[in-house]
Amino acid sequence: MAREGRSSFQPSWHSVMEPAGPPSAGVSRAPATARLWVAFMRARLAVAVVLLSLQAFVVFTGTGGPPWLLGVGGLHVAACLVMLWVPPGGSSRGRQWRWLLTIGVDLAVFAVLQGWQTSSINFTPLFALPVLLGAILGPLILGLAAAAAATLTMLADAWWSAPLFSEISTTRFLQAGLAGMGFFLVAVLAHQLALRLAREEAVAAKSQAAARAQTQVNELIIDSLDIGVLVVDPHGVVRNANPAARRMLMGERYPEGARLLLSGQAAWAHLSLLVTETFVSGQPLTGEATIAHEDRASQRVQVRTHLTPTEHQRAGLCVLFLEDQREVEARVRTEKLAAMGRMSAAVAHEIRNPLSAITQANALLDEEVREPAQKRLTQMIGQNAQRLARIVDDILNVARAQPTPIDSRVPPLPLDAAVRRVVNEWSRQHPLGKGLALHTHAADAGIGFDPDHLRRLLVNLLDNAVRFASGEAGSIRVITQTVGTDEIRLSVWSDGAPLEPTVQRHLFEPFFSSESRSSGLGLYLCRELCERYGAQIAYRRTRLDQREGNEFYITAPLMRAGDGPRSGRGALATQHSLPYDQSDIHATPGTIFDPDPSQPGTAPR
Repeated sequence: MAREGRSSFQPSWHSVMEPAGPPSAGVSRAPATARLWVAFMRARLAVAVVLLSLQAFVVFTGTGGPPWLLGVGGLHVAACLVMLWVPPGGSSRGRQWRWLLTIGVDLAVFAVLQGWQTSSINFTPLFALPVLLGAILGPLILGLAAAAAATLTMLADAWWSAPLFSEISTTRFLQAGLAGMGFFLVAVLAHQLALRLAREEAVAAKSQAAARAQTQVNELIIDSLDIGVLVVDPHGVVRNANPAARRMLMGERYPEGARLLLSGQAAWAHLSLLVTETFVSGQPLTGEATIAHEDRASQRVQVRTHLTPTEHQRAGLCVLFLEDQREVEARVRTEKLAAMGRMSAAVAHEIRNPLSAITQANALLDEEVREPAQKRLTQMIGQNAQRLARIVDDILNVARAQPTPIDSRVPPLPLDAAVRRVVNEWSRQHPLGKGLALHTHAADAGIGFDPDHLRRLLVNLLDNAVRFASGEAGSIRVITQTVGTDEIRLSVWSDGAPLEPTVQRHLFEPFFSSESRSSGLGLYLCRELCERYGAQIAYRRTRLDQREGNEFYITAPLMRAGDGPRSGRGALATQHSLPYDQSDIHATPGTIFDPDPSQPGTAPR
């Protein structure tokens, strides 16, 4: 076994199947090696049992060698039984003992039987077993060593059994030499075949692992798609459906892992018909379908069908892609509005000059008129001129590639006082009575915002809230509070209906709106203003005073009144998903807010 030290530098089944790195970096060699090892050990045991039976027969009939050969056969069977339970692999010393107890024991037993057997039985073919074992599971030098040992054993037997240079010894020497040459050829060929098989198995295992990983990636992508994906067989049975398709078909009532029949549900009649037409025509089709629901409104979807390739005369499968028609229309509308926005930016520049002239002329006219009816007309002109100016500013701000940077440093703005002033002004134009409530809990906190920009941000959020609020007491809440020690939070809550998922995905995109009369710029400008001052804006559905509603909230870095001014693009705010503490809100649903005493007029109660 002195040659074992060189075997680690030669290719073998172990070196091909065993990865060079950690177990996770390659393909495990355990299954292939274990199967071959068990197969060889079982073959050795079967051969040992047959030899023991044969030896018992010749001993009891007196036609064989000495009786102690029966004991050799028994020891051989015992050694084979022990090695059958020894796993492959292990340390270098462990492998040396394993080869010694397999190849060495087999060569010794076969040599004893060949030399001491007096019958005409020839045990030469048995030497192929240890040669194959060493050549396939070990390095090439181990297989060649086993072949050399078998050849030397047969040559020694030929020299021992007959006088030299006799006709019998010449024949036996020739047979032993030819058999030895065959063993060497068997060792080389078996080793090369084993290496090729090991390489192919390693490549196949790596390819299988890559295919499995790709399948998992594909499943993850399909599951996360907003487009519904259905796989249907020629009989109309739904083989698979991603979460989006399940929600479209049955919502939360879709049975997990079940295979449903499209034609078995009246609500899916359009889909079943489209699948049937696809299989009949053999071509992909596109169409629209209506999915009726018992517990919610019917849903119009755009359907695209594709057929998978057929295999071995077997029909393929039909893959359906379902997309909510409202989202398709919203995307098309957004693209059209974006194109119109680019064109409107050029028009807005031309509108500004005549709009300024109208505003100035109306101001001069307002100074001269005295009658109340004429005053109301000039006020109407002034209000609509201001509205047009705001729209022009919105369009021009969106048309800019980037928001205008703030050159001057922004001093801390007292949050509660600023919010109170804005809400007071807004409530005069939108008298909601008890429908509006203000809860201020950030008395000593400041925010690094320009006052006009904060007013614009809050007015946009309030305008959005009043469109969908119920108008009941406390249906709109404006809340300020501190979050931890370094952030403040401003939120506008309303008890409107929940936003649809398709609307939520595009909330802060320019020119997107769920209403046909809206420009779709309000929330987009809110986001741009927040990013300009290092703040963040987000939306969520939340519960307040046992009522669910929509909340738009802004988180910004907290600034104290004594802090120095801060540049407009300072530290970035971290978005918190922690809800505010409702126990801190002391205002009752019937309370509006305390008007700012510095502002003229009173708010309605």
